[in-house]
Amino acid sequence: MSKVLIVAEHLDGKLNSSTARCVTCAKDLKADAIDVLVLAADPGTVAAEAAQIAGVSKVLTVARAENAHALASIHAPQVAAAAKGGYTHVFAPSTTFGKDLMPRVAALLGVAQVSDIMAVDGPYTFKRPIYAGNAIITVEAPHDGILVATVRTASYAAAAAGTAAAIEALALDVALPAHTRFVELAQGKSDRPDLQGASRVVSGGRALASSDNFAIVYKLADKLGAAVGASRAAVDAGYVPSDLQVHRARAVCRDRHLRCDPASDRHQGCRHDRRDQQGCRSADLRDRRFRPGRRPVQDRAGARAGAVIACG
Repeated sequence: MSKVLIVAEHLDGKLNSSTARCVTCAKDLKADAIDVLVLAADPGTVAAEAAQIAGVSKVLTVARAENAHALASIHAPQVAAAAKGGYTHVFAPSTTFGKDLMPRVAALLGVAQVSDIMAVDGPYTFKRPIYAGNAIITVEAPHDGILVATVRTASYAAAAAGTAAAIEALALDVALPAHTRFVELAQGKSDRPDLQGASRVVSGGRALASSDNFAIVYKLADKLGAAVGASRAAVDAGYVPSDLQVHRARAVCRDRHLRCDPASDRHQGCRHDRRDQQGCRSADLRDRRFRPGRRPVQDRAGARAGAVIACG
């Protein structure tokens, strides 16, 4: 019997789509119940949005002034306490939020964490990528404790809307640490989708030659309603900030990934091209052959690296 608790990620009163992706992953467990935990100063709006996700049994809310900002040190004791209410699994998205929070939750519960779940083989058996997506391993977690895990959001579609689930207030008698305080949130302002959860990504590479030429990628992304990504070489050259690096964010899209990246990265042995395509498991990978340290062999369609590649 599996009972899953998903920690909702939200900002400015809006639920992040990564939560619905975690629900899709939890459904693969054939769980008896999937509950969503909302921690906020005023969780009403976020809870109502989470309750609309198909497959959610109920939404638990914890309203405390300390939850006004998503601080991992503040959230972790509350999540750990809620998890002890009969849950077998605790999930959160493998985003900056989840990566900061879940190791602390696992430590408080005295268990090991499973990171970046991309497929469910059983209640305690999962697949996850390693070596930047160049290999996929199967891991089995112990059955005698609460399983704490992060979900690779790029591997799951967001669950659809369904019948509204019940919303319940959860009272937790937990002492919260006072050694961490919120100062400010520094984030870029953009109307483009978030790279980690985008269904479309347009990325560029070092051959664009300058940050000014990256405007081409931005314009195309805006036309397609896509997020913007970049190769490691482009980031190292200073054309774009590091948070746009596709491999670092593990943000390989499920639907389409367009690369405006001529073959100027061949000195890197095409390793990054290979990671991109293996990460999204694209159809294009079946049409290309790679030799270690060399440029990709011409594919059946006659295209060479440097053309715009559409995965999916």
